[in-house]
Amino acid sequence: MESIVHPTAVIEIGAELDEGVTVGAYAFIGPYAKIGSGTHVMHHATVDGRTEMGIDNEVHPYAYIGGKTHDLKYRGGVQSLKIGDRNVFREYTTVHCATSEGLITQLGNDNVILAYSHIAHECIVGNHLIMSSHAALGGHVQVGNYVNIGWGTGIHQHCRVGDFAMVGASSLAVQDVPPYLIANGNPVKSRMVNKVGLERNGFSEEQIAVLKKAFMLFYKKDLNRSQAVAALKESDLIKSAEVFAFLSFIEASERGIA
Repeated sequence: MESIVHPTAVIEIGAELDEGVTVGAYAFIGPYAKIGSGTHVMHHATVDGRTEMGIDNEVHPYAYIGGKTHDLKYRGGVQSLKIGDRNVFREYTTVHCATSEGLITQLGNDNVILAYSHIAHECIVGNHLIMSSHAALGGHVQVGNYVNIGWGTGIHQHCRVGDFAMVGASSLAVQDVPPYLIANGNPVKSRMVNKVGLERNGFSEEQIAVLKKAFMLFYKKDLNRSQAVAALKESDLIKSAEVFAFLSFIEASERGIA
């Protein structure tokens, strides 16, 4: 299947387009970009930098994928961004390349990034993120799988958001958000287990009940972090794979836990 490139689009020499790529009117593809089959770069959209993009992605009008980092440590060169398959970048979204050689900004598969949202340099995003409009990930943020980030929400540099977590609208996360939880506020606080999100992703009632018990033990017993970690380790709840993952995330935190 041949690629379809509008005559007004600019495809710089050196760009690599697989079969079946569609490029719309006035779109721009930079000289270091590699775009996988079935991807649609719509009118007035840009893919620049050393961006490697997998199959069946959608880059909507005025999105800018592969832009120069905002990091003031940038010292030149063409830096890297790697994007998986079936991602959707809606209007005016921006995803930046890394700051320097040897670093990378990376997104997995099946992520939906809604209008005016921003993913900064050296972010590592997993799969199935839904990122609502006007949200932003600061530099070096790590986001797990099946995460929801609400409208107008900011995730501070170097923070992590765990698998199946939800950060509510108009929030500011300045510490790590553990997996399986809902957090919101400015700054965010962990509120409850993400019951609806877990149900939608096939978690059983028993798994969710165990996570609720772990949440209550960790957050509602008036314990400090080290005491809460010890209490979870000593409980039977630690036999649950989900609780073990929850605890491992917390123990690995360098910024503290929401």
